[in-house]
Amino acid sequence: MSGRSTSLRLKLPLLCVFLQFLTILLFSIFVSYDDQTSPKLWHDQLSSRNKTHLENEFYVRYPSFQDVHTMIFVGFGFLMTFLKRYSYGSVGFNFAIAAFAIQWSVLIQGFLHSFHHGKIHVGIESMINADFCSGAVLISFGAVLGKTSPVQLLIMTLLEVTLFGLNEYLLLSILGAKDAGGSMTIHIFGAYFGLMVSRMLYRPQLDKSRERDGSTYHSDVFAMIGTLFLWLFWPSFNSAVTAPGDDQQRTVLNTYFSLAASTLATFAASALVNAEGRLDMVHVQNAALAGGVIVGTSGEMMLTPFGAMIAGVLAGWVSTLGFKFLTPILSSRLKVQDTCGVHNLHGMPGVLGAFLGVLMASLATPEIYGDGLADVFPLVASGNRTAAYQSFFQLVGLFITLAVALIGGSLAGIVLKTNGLASPSDTQCFEDQIYWEVPPDHYQVFHCMEAVRAQDPATEMDV
Repeated sequence: MSGRSTSLRLKLPLLCVFLQFLTILLFSIFVSYDDQTSPKLWHDQLSSRNKTHLENEFYVRYPSFQDVHTMIFVGFGFLMTFLKRYSYGSVGFNFAIAAFAIQWSVLIQGFLHSFHHGKIHVGIESMINADFCSGAVLISFGAVLGKTSPVQLLIMTLLEVTLFGLNEYLLLSILGAKDAGGSMTIHIFGAYFGLMVSRMLYRPQLDKSRERDGSTYHSDVFAMIGTLFLWLFWPSFNSAVTAPGDDQQRTVLNTYFSLAASTLATFAASALVNAEGRLDMVHVQNAALAGGVIVGTSGEMMLTPFGAMIAGVLAGWVSTLGFKFLTPILSSRLKVQDTCGVHNLHGMPGVLGAFLGVLMASLATPEIYGDGLADVFPLVASGNRTAAYQSFFQLVGLFITLAVALIGGSLAGIVLKTNGLASPSDTQCFEDQIYWEVPPDHYQVFHCMEAVRAQDPATEMDV
C-alpha cells in the first residue's frame, strides 16, 4: 500500500463542495418547516386549537437535543483522542463527518418518514434523529480510526447514512419494532458496518505503524473527557424521542442505573483480568459506557431499576472481557482491525440490548403498563399484536440490522478500496502529520521516528 498520494489539495475540496452543493440543492427542492416551526401553521394552531407557545414540541425536546448534540461533537470526538499522534484527526474528522451526516440524514430520513405533499417537514425531532444517525457513523469511524483519509470517511458517511435510513425504516415503520435508544439501529448497525469496512480495508502490514497505535498518559486523559461527557448525557440520548412524561422519565432512570452499574462492573473486571490487579484505562474509557448501550432498546420498557442494574453489570463485564480477549482474536484470526474496539462497546452490548428488548416485549401486559402500554407498545395495546408477536418482530429486527450492516459495510469497504482516495500507507497510519498542519514539536518527532525506522524496522518508539 505504498507509493500512494495522501495529498488532499484537490480531492477533499472537490468532494466537500460537491456534497454541500448537492445537499443545498435537495434542501431547496424538498425541505420545509413542519407545523410547529412554520409561523403560519403554528399560529393557525394557536388560534384554532387554543394552544400556547409552551405546548410547542421545541420546549420538550430541545434540552435533550442539546445533550445529544454535545455527545456527538464533544463526547465521541474526545473519546477517540487516545491515539498518541492522532488527536487532530480524531476530533477534526469526527467534526467533519458528523456535520455532513446530519445534513444527509435529514434528507434520507425525511424521504422515508416525513415526506408529505412533495416536501420533507423538519423540526426539532428531525435534528435529534439526524444526530442519532451521525452517532452510528461515528461508531463506524471508530473501527477505521487512523487508517482512512477524510475523503474515504466522507464517502463512507454518504453510503452509511443512506443504509442507516433504510434499516431504520424497515425496523420502526415496517416491522413496528421498538428501539428508542438505538441498541439495534444505532449501536449494532454502526459497529458491524464499521467492522466490515475495516475487514475489507484490512492492512496486513499495519505493524509498520504499531509504535503510533497506542496512547500516552495525556492522550488517555483527553479520551476520558469524552467518556465523561458521554456518560453524563447518555440518559438524554436514550430518552430523547420517547413519549414525554412517564416514558421519558423511566428511560432516564433505567439508563442512569445501568450506567452506574456498568461502571462498577468495569472496575471489577479490569482489575481481575489484568496482571497484578491493575486497572486499564482503555476498559474504563469504554466499558463503563456499555450500560447505556444495553438499555437502548428496553430503556422505556418496564425494566425496573434493579433490572437495569443487572443489565449494566452484564454489559460492563462483557465489554471489558471483549477488550482483553476478543479484540486480539478479531485482528489475528478474522482480520478485523478494530482501532477503538467498537465491537466491545457497541457491538456486543448492542446485541445483548436487542435480546433484552425481545424479553421485555414478551412480558408486556396491560396489567403491568396500564394505559401506558399504548405509548410503549401501541400495536399490542390496540390488539393488533400479542406480546409474543411483538417480541418476535423485535428479534427479526435484530437479524435484519445485522444483515444490512454486514452486507452494507462490505460493499462500502469495496468502494473505499478504490485507488486515488488519499488513504495512508501502512507506515503512515495513526499519524496527524499526514493530513494536518501540526506544531513543530510534533513534526520533528514524526521525522525522528521515520529515521529510526529506516535504520531498524524492528525498533519501536513510545512517543
